[in-house]
Amino acid sequence: MTVVELRAKIQREQRRQLHKRLAWITVRDGASERECHVLDLSSGGARIAMDDAMDVRDRFELTLVRGHPKRDLCEVVWRRGKTYGVKFVTLLPEITTPASDPTGASILPS
Repeated sequence: MTVVELRAKIQREQRRQLHKRLAWITVRDGASERECHVLDLSSGGARIAMDDAMDVRDRFELTLVRGHPKRDLCEVVWRRGKTYGVKFVTLLPEITTPASDPTGASILPS
């Protein structure tokens, strides 16, 4: 007897084909910049390709418009030859503790 289970269909994010749009990978806080091509792009990540063999780090910044200050922090999720799948990483803001009252005044009556 065969049991057929229906698989839940996972909706992927809408991807835009960019047909090798030129972009730039930045590593080491802007010290090194390399050209790459964005093959497709979604709100969660991208598929990029390099013209030459390069050791792409696990994390880097991707700039879609040269000279623009906006850079997306990326993390490599897969590698196939000169093609890489990356996801955009959102950094969470640091939680800061409220500073104590510098005057040392108490709100409690004495």
